[in-house]
Amino acid sequence: ALNSTLSPFRCRSLPGERKYMKFPLIPEMATQEVQPNETLANLKTESETLKTKLEEERAKLHDVELHQVAEKVEGLGQFVMKTRRTLKGHGNKVLCMDWCKDKRRIVSSSQVRNEHAVTMPCTWVMACAYAPSGCAVACGGLDNKCSVYPLSLDKNENLAAKKKSVAMHTNYLSACSFTNSDMQILTSSGDGTCALWDVESGQLLQSFHGHAADVLCLDLAPSETGNTFVSGGCDKKANVWDMRSGQCIQSFETHESDINTCPFILTYYSKTDIFLIYAFASGSDDATCRLYDLRADREVAIYSKESIIFGVSSVDFSLSGRLLFGGYNDYTINVWDVLKGTRVSILFGHENRVSTLRVSPDGTAFCSGSWDHTLRIWA
Repeated sequence: ALNSTLSPFRCRSLPGERKYMKFPLIPEMATQEVQPNETLANLKTESETLKTKLEEERAKLHDVELHQVAEKVEGLGQFVMKTRRTLKGHGNKVLCMDWCKDKRRIVSSSQVRNEHAVTMPCTWVMACAYAPSGCAVACGGLDNKCSVYPLSLDKNENLAAKKKSVAMHTNYLSACSFTNSDMQILTSSGDGTCALWDVESGQLLQSFHGHAADVLCLDLAPSETGNTFVSGGCDKKANVWDMRSGQCIQSFETHESDINTCPFILTYYSKTDIFLIYAFASGSDDATCRLYDLRADREVAIYSKESIIFGVSSVDFSLSGRLLFGGYNDYTINVWDVLKGTRVSILFGHENRVSTLRVSPDGTAFCSGSWDHTLRIWA
């Protein structure tokens, strides 16, 4: 329930104590030995029945919508953002990008701004990430690998000669992200798995199995421990994982098509009320963005309009968490009010599909990449 004491939403305008959110024990869920006469079809039927019961119990705790809780929150004023800089240099579609922690450099596909250019062994580089130290970048794609390249101040240095193949999947690499250090990296793949790797040795530390189709995106929870991450894929599911055990600890299946992006948000504070949010958003080919709250264990908001019919390729939160920026396949960027669920702006400028979007570490700008071969800095 959104206003339970375990819920992330606690508002002074909603006084009174609430019971802890608890799901009743369902006896049928106890682990039982599979009987010889049980068929796979019977087990699937039983699984669907238990799933339905859980959804019914979860629905009983759904007492209020997010936009209702946020009714007394002050609305956003005039919203103006425009392109401050256009980055050119790619000869083809920009598929991915990431900010360096220094807020000055960007890695996009196989090119790090204008300071370094790396020739990759495959034509589609689908994933790239800056190391937390800013001293290395990781990337990969249709080569099924994740390679790490150390960076230096020498612009003429041959970075390709220094590359280190860290991860190897059995299908394309769709996303990668360093953990809280340069020594470990998370990857997701079209082989339906995610994996945690040691950068120095290339050793597989943990694998994550639970998706029934290609995994398209992942994001690490913004905490000091860094023990949780979320992934989304072509099975329409968003799964939350414990990196230590390798187990899926929560799963959400409300989209009607592939999930292309799933960034985390940690907190949002308003002037009059305090909202504590531990949640993530998702963007899908079904033309919607959605917000999932981990403590409430459910979807709490949908960001969509009937006029929006094109898929969402990438989303990211503003630093405060109040805004959600979404890059769409109709060349536009839609900006949503996270709390009220309304669209506050549409940004135009790209001449083809917006394939990637990331907010800068200091929150002063965001960068979008497109199939029009360019990146744009917005502020």
